[in-house]
Amino acid sequence: MKKMLFGSAIALAFTFLPAQTYGADMLAGKNGMTLYVFDKDQGGASSCYGDCAKQWPPYLAKKGEKMMKDWTMVKRKDGKLQWAYDGKPLYFYAGDKKKGDKAGDSLGGVWHVVAE
Repeated sequence: MKKMLFGSAIALAFTFLPAQTYGADMLAGKNGMTLYVFDKDQGGASSCYGDCAKQWPPYLAKKGEKMMKDWTMVKRKDGKLQWAYDGKPLYFYAGDKKKGDKAGDSLGGVWHVVAE
């Protein structure tokens, strides 16, 4: 999470922080697990469903949650909302077992850790 300026604490109380920053500005979800983007996603829409979504679970959002700068929500085919950063839908990797793992980085040449 970025450092906040004095006076921003009030805004923080009313704003949901969907992610954290780890290590070299690597983004992680609220659960501390690494977030990824998928090169095959186009136009801000997810193309990862079925078996893909089992290996790469989408980072789901809830209607009404507030977003920080560069964060949006995209609607999935099933109607669920998924977090997106800089317009790109976000995913976890099922192969990551603990906070800070990034075993999915560069898999297939199409999955990448999100750097802030």
